[in-house]
Amino acid sequence: MIENETELSMDVTHEDRPDFLARPALPLVLLLAVVSALVTPPARAQISPGPLSKAHSSLNGATNCTACHKLGAFRTYKCLECHTEIASRISLGRGFHARVVQKSSGSQECSTCHSEHNGENFNLIRWEPSLERFDHAKTGWPLQGKHASTSCQQCHTAARMAESERAGIRMKDLNKSFLGISNACVACHQDPHQGRFGKKCEQCHSTNDWKVVGKFDHSKTRYPLTGAHVQVTCAKCHTAGADGLPRWTGLKFGRCADCHADPHQGKFAPKPCESCHTTSGWRTVSTGLVQTNFDHSKTKYPLLGEHISVHCSACHTGGDFNKPLAFDKCTDCHSDPHRGQFKGRADKGECSSCHTVDGFKPSNFGLKEHAATAYPLEGKHSAVGCEKCHIPAGVATVYKLKFASCTDCHKDEHRGQFAVAPHLNHCQDCHTVQGFRPSTFTLVMHRTTRFSLAGAHLATPCGDCHKPGITAQFKDIAQYRFEDRSCAVCHRDPHKGQFRDRMSRVSGGKQAGCEACHSVATWGDLSRFDHSTTRFPLLGSHRAVSCDACHKPPNLEVKLANADFHAAPSACEGCHADVHAGQFSESRKVIGCASCHNSAKWKPSIFDHDKRTAFPLQGEHRNVSCDGCHKNLKVINDKRVLFYKPTPKECSACHGPEIKKSRV
Repeated sequence: MIENETELSMDVTHEDRPDFLARPALPLVLLLAVVSALVTPPARAQISPGPLSKAHSSLNGATNCTACHKLGAFRTYKCLECHTEIASRISLGRGFHARVVQKSSGSQECSTCHSEHNGENFNLIRWEPSLERFDHAKTGWPLQGKHASTSCQQCHTAARMAESERAGIRMKDLNKSFLGISNACVACHQDPHQGRFGKKCEQCHSTNDWKVVGKFDHSKTRYPLTGAHVQVTCAKCHTAGADGLPRWTGLKFGRCADCHADPHQGKFAPKPCESCHTTSGWRTVSTGLVQTNFDHSKTKYPLLGEHISVHCSACHTGGDFNKPLAFDKCTDCHSDPHRGQFKGRADKGECSSCHTVDGFKPSNFGLKEHAATAYPLEGKHSAVGCEKCHIPAGVATVYKLKFASCTDCHKDEHRGQFAVAPHLNHCQDCHTVQGFRPSTFTLVMHRTTRFSLAGAHLATPCGDCHKPGITAQFKDIAQYRFEDRSCAVCHRDPHKGQFRDRMSRVSGGKQAGCEACHSVATWGDLSRFDHSTTRFPLLGSHRAVSCDACHKPPNLEVKLANADFHAAPSACEGCHADVHAGQFSESRKVIGCASCHNSAKWKPSIFDHDKRTAFPLQGEHRNVSCDGCHKNLKVINDKRVLFYKPTPKECSACHGPEIKKSRV
């Protein structure tokens, strides 16, 4: 401890100073004496900053300045010239001061901690925060383990100083010094091994506990410790010898009997203990070693299967291997986990009927054995694990089960839809043990229901109609019974309600009536639809026109179902282009096409020339074709259009100027 070293040096009196300090040069003394005589007391106070501490009080006075200070220099100290024991440790890099004082600075740094001229009662050594709480790690030797709770005086005494250290410590009471103590264990502690293991105690011991030899590597000795031996205290084997000290060498360890008594009293001699036991524990008998070294087959009960791995103490309780044991029946050792459920069998519930010594599970009770019960396993049942029906519940597992109805084991997947007559939950009417799916409910059987399948319905998979979510009552399971059997229950309305009113009229108020246009044979067959019931009966050539020619799906789609059927025009110009380029429009009203044409055929025209023109046809004119007179062709929008008006009525316009009217 460095500050402790300082206390040591501060106790030196001025009589103990070196000769060159005790007897300064005579001229210097005379000079200082003259100066002192001439200087008044106030002036002297200016020379000395204040009285010295008790340790240095003999150096008070102006004549002693150079004992500590260099002449002619400010704040230059010569502390280490007196305190040589501190100087030597700084030079060697030992102790506290070597860590806080740089060699190059020397005495200049002493005053940082030990300031003078503060009065006689000033304490030169100030422990921060206190002596008891001093951080010993700053000395280069931290206190660890039990050392941390040791008081300073237990170690720092003159008795523990080496003779070579005492001579260099100039202090009247060496018990007050903190120098000269070795950090070797034997400097403070007695060596119980008397030097047989060297001086590096820390190779085996720690500062936490002397008796706990945690660092000693016994594996490097001739007897490595294994198993339970690792936990044995040293003193158990290394007992005291005649000299009262533990014996560390020369111990016998070739046989277990060198340390342990034979609890078998020689019954298994001459076989060594390790034939059955290991160092892991006396009671933990190695089954592998027993099987290898102890031949149980020579006994009345050879060990087979799982019995080989059973601990000896499970049968031979208390370590008594001579006590006779019963072993004729399994129940001599094992309890009945089935609690007498099989006592009524012919074999009285003999365990070996279902189990072997290779393991209680799996049982060797298979399909063949199950076939002899009241419920033979067939179909999918043959692949079901035992625990699916015989639910494991420890000793409460039940093996005699009800099986009269499927619902004794299986939950009702249909949630009571077939619980009423005539079905009464007879699962076998539709299912077999070969599998829940596919169902054995055939098309012929479907005819007995309220919805006989016909047409395209015959090829429809069951799941397309009987699926979850059809109605709110069956959101998550398939529905099989329907009160409403109209088309709309299964099929969405592709016409988006366009025919709702019509269907209501046809089907008597229900959203059905699809059959008015469609059949179950095919959706696209619209032969049933009677267009004459609409506002536009189909006549003549209109009968051969496809539906989508008039009822066009939007956005160039091809599905007729998406068409707006109510939006179909009933006027000719709604579907047909005006080949006359508007020449028959009068007063913003188009003359009806039916005035000249009918739906049977576009040509010939049924136009009545006598009633609708100012030129009634008479005589030979009745046999003249239209284009015989109407020859005025014009190109309209890249198309040739025959214009009927104006057509001249004068004879000369067609027959020439020489023709006479009377000849017409």
